[in-house]
Amino acid sequence: MSVNPIDLQEYGIRVSDVIRNATPARLYEYAIIDEHAAISASGALATRSGDKTGRSPKDKRIVDEPESSNDIWWGDVNIRLTDRSFAINRQRAIDYLNTRSRIFVFDGFAGWDPDHQLKIRVIAESAYHALFMHNMLIRPTAEQLQTFGEPDITIFNAGSFPANPYTAQMTSTTSVDLSFKHGEFVILGTQYAGEMKKGVFTVMNYLMPKKGVLSMHCSANESAEGSVSLFFGLSGTGKTTLSTDPHRRLIGDDEHCWTSTGIFNIEGGCYAKVIHLSAESEPEIYQAIRYGSVLENVVFDETTHVVNYDDASITENTRVAYPIEYIENAKIPCVGGHPDNIIFLTCDAFGVLPPVAKLTPEQAMYHFISGYTAKVAGTEMNVNEPTATFSACFGAAFLVWHPAKYAELLADRIRQHGSNVWLVNTGWGGGPYGVGKRMSIKHTRGIIDAIHDGSLANASTRTDPVFRFEVPETCGDLPSEVLWPADAWADADAYQSSARRLADLFHDNFKKFESGASEAIRNAGPAAT
Repeated sequence: MSVNPIDLQEYGIRVSDVIRNATPARLYEYAIIDEHAAISASGALATRSGDKTGRSPKDKRIVDEPESSNDIWWGDVNIRLTDRSFAINRQRAIDYLNTRSRIFVFDGFAGWDPDHQLKIRVIAESAYHALFMHNMLIRPTAEQLQTFGEPDITIFNAGSFPANPYTAQMTSTTSVDLSFKHGEFVILGTQYAGEMKKGVFTVMNYLMPKKGVLSMHCSANESAEGSVSLFFGLSGTGKTTLSTDPHRRLIGDDEHCWTSTGIFNIEGGCYAKVIHLSAESEPEIYQAIRYGSVLENVVFDETTHVVNYDDASITENTRVAYPIEYIENAKIPCVGGHPDNIIFLTCDAFGVLPPVAKLTPEQAMYHFISGYTAKVAGTEMNVNEPTATFSACFGAAFLVWHPAKYAELLADRIRQHGSNVWLVNTGWGGGPYGVGKRMSIKHTRGIIDAIHDGSLANASTRTDPVFRFEVPETCGDLPSEVLWPADAWADADAYQSSARRLADLFHDNFKKFESGASEAIRNAGPAAT
């Protein structure tokens, strides 16, 4: 009998044993009994996500509905789905859930600002998925759960059951479908828990800009004095690692909104990559992997259950999900003021961008719209080595509106509050991927510290002749050849060729945004050949 009874018949679900908002202890029991999960030596629940160990962006669909059709940036990111196909997939998920002897419900919130908070309901067959969303959403109090009422968004997770590839608009047995009209999200054919997390983010990326609120794929922290920094970047660029700082309070590691009064975290937890994790390099995250956390797709010793974080035999995308309060210096509630510093993190596979550069407001818009980085191994299916890519707003896979919508909101906020904007390269230096070396976390942390203590803003700079932004000449004890990429390459001609190649890629990518960008922004990119 559920401690928090709930009737799911309104959804067509008639399973008698419904476990709603169970404690982690109970979810551990069900996961171990039903799902072949295990307890790791540190106390975290270790589990597998099946065949899919990363997101499947090509299988994401949004229902084309009259109420929202003109708002949506249709194309490779937001692929149209008919209402009929959505209904078929929804019924397929409901029918499958009705074959289960037990299903799990988690009711929680997205957004720490009460004025912009959404009620989210997760309905899943898996205790692992319930515990994951228990960690990633904002957990309701007992009183809030009693008065939860109707959710704004309902997620039907039937991920171990395939979509029918012969259903119209389906291209595989995986389908991740969102209907804004119905406030419903259907998952078939993938058990990767990150689909639920990013599904909620996609909803916020639609609803918040309609209210004049900027939704952002970024992490955030603040100093003891309340100075806030935002860290934009795709997975693998260092958002979680760099925002988790023992000297600053963590507001959140991945998803935030910027309102007229400040910023707020969308989530109640963190979802960190753990490949090659160590207590020395990332002590806060390492210590968060304890009872209540969920480890995904890690390899552990069968006898001791000690995890080998260097083992990527299942996937490079090994992960942990934990409540944000597991970070000792997390700020609860997860809200902050207007940011003083905005940091764009990029993983440059060409090895030609400096480890840090100061951007003008126009350059900030150009690089925000461009969103250059490298897809790193494991984050998405079939990505096995870094590949240069451009992802608008450092999160194109999760945008709903045209990127210009988010860029305009960011520009307004920067102008209004005078935020400094920095480009920080956490990728390669001294040569491209396979030749050069990846930036050391020690050097990158030193750069972030110099941004936060104000010394970098006062450092003398020189202008990069290709990319035209200002590069600091000194930064603490960092070697000068690290700060100026050309000096770190053994072959000057090879550096120039690689830099021009990347600049050309920037120009080619930006062509699709030129019509919506001002002349000042168009001229803020790399120098023409």
